Amino acid sequence: MTHDTTETVQSVETDAGTARITWHPAVRHARLVLALSHGAGGGIGARDLQALAAELPAHGVSVALVEQPWRVAGKKVAPAPKTLDTGWRGIWPALTGPGLPVIAGGRSAGARVACRTAGELGAHAVLALSFPLHPPGKPEKSRADELLGAGVPTLVVQGGNDPFGTPGEFPEGSCELVEVPHADHGLAVPKRADLTQDEALAVVTDAVVRWTGTLG
Repeated sequence: MTHDTTETVQSVETDAGTARITWHPAVRHARLVLALSHGAGGGIGARDLQALAAELPAHGVSVALVEQPWRVAGKKVAPAPKTLDTGWRGIWPALTGPGLPVIAGGRSAGARVACRTAGELGAHAVLALSFPLHPPGKPEKSRADELLGAGVPTLVVQGGNDPFGTPGEFPEGSCELVEVPHADHGLAVPKRADLTQDEALAVVTDAVVRWTGTLG
């Protein structure tokens, strides 16, 4: 996997503050934009986001890694979901700028934002990485309604040992789901697992490459 050397950084003003998009353009014949935002506890350096940004451009998909305004401002804690949605809405015109269908995506809190806003923004599909189906240890506080409410083709990539919801806890038929064996919420696998960290990330990238190939 090689990073495209033409990546560019774009600042975007939103009603929640200044957001930032790091573009990894498709190598040739771009057909889709995959927009990915980070979780509540990390940035776009997350292993799965970086792996997708490195792999997808070779398959005709431009990847836009989105940093929410709170992150750009250097704050340590994410704001309320409503504010995250405001930031995401504000960057959407920049994501549609290339004139291609946009897949809304993200990891954890970013996946929730993508699901909540997909319908109103006209997202082509949703990619939910490590969707936090419920707070750890509180399966009764389900967020399945957010996932079910996306209303567009949705792929969930979930770690087999994610404390925020294991693959078996998701409502049957609610979405397409790919399991990363042994992985936690950050899609990290323990050293004793029967697959390496690189192999675990390959499960992610292979699934997304295949899925985006079905979306036109």
